[in-house]
Amino acid sequence: MNTFLAELRETILPRGEDRHGPLPPLLLAMTVVTGLIDAFSYLVLGHVFVANMTGNIVFLAFALAGAHGFSIAASLLALVSFSVGALGGGLLGSRFGQHRGHLLSGAAGVQAILLGISVVLCALSKRPVTGGDLYGLIIVLGVSMGIQNATARKLAVPDLTTTVLTLTITGISADHRAVGGTGSKAGRRSISVVAMFSGALVGALLIFFASIVYPLAIALVLISIVAVVARILSSKHPPWIKAA
Repeated sequence: MNTFLAELRETILPRGEDRHGPLPPLLLAMTVVTGLIDAFSYLVLGHVFVANMTGNIVFLAFALAGAHGFSIAASLLALVSFSVGALGGGLLGSRFGQHRGHLLSGAAGVQAILLGISVVLCALSKRPVTGGDLYGLIIVLGVSMGIQNATARKLAVPDLTTTVLTLTITGISADHRAVGGTGSKAGRRSISVVAMFSGALVGALLIFFASIVYPLAIALVLISIVAVVARILSSKHPPWIKAA
């Protein structure tokens, strides 16, 4: 239990000597953003994800099989948009990869612009969201999440991918010392799962009981904070900015 709590604390409030510096809590914030945005895309844009591409592949298969509520066009567009965003994130990683603070702040800044566009599109769209508004939101959000995933990959902070939780959840059990593993890092991995769950829960509640714009607006605020904080904290060239 002490190890679990220590891992939680080091992830949420890392010490100055940690080699990843403030990256863990910033990536946790981006994990919350993922939950918010995928809640919006699935519940508002139909059965489609803009961050979770594993789900999208499955949805595409369902659509091809003729299952109701799934769209071939929407799933393909999400996959293509995400890939374009990942390409852009890769370019940012090639340019700023040796300075992780600049990489994160730059990528989050681009995301903030895209999320700002999505807020405007959503606010101006008819209800329910259909046609050009729906596809426009899929494109903007898909590109944004592709950038985020490519950036998290380049930052290479263990167990904080901001999107993919299958391996994270697997590691909690498979790496446990009780089965001969090196240690499950359950504290860090669990808080990542909680961050995703919290974002999705808040997003769903806002959609059902408030306004569909709110999840995107909160995601915009969070990603903007990440961009600003990453820039400020890396301005004095601390050790954690170096590539892992």
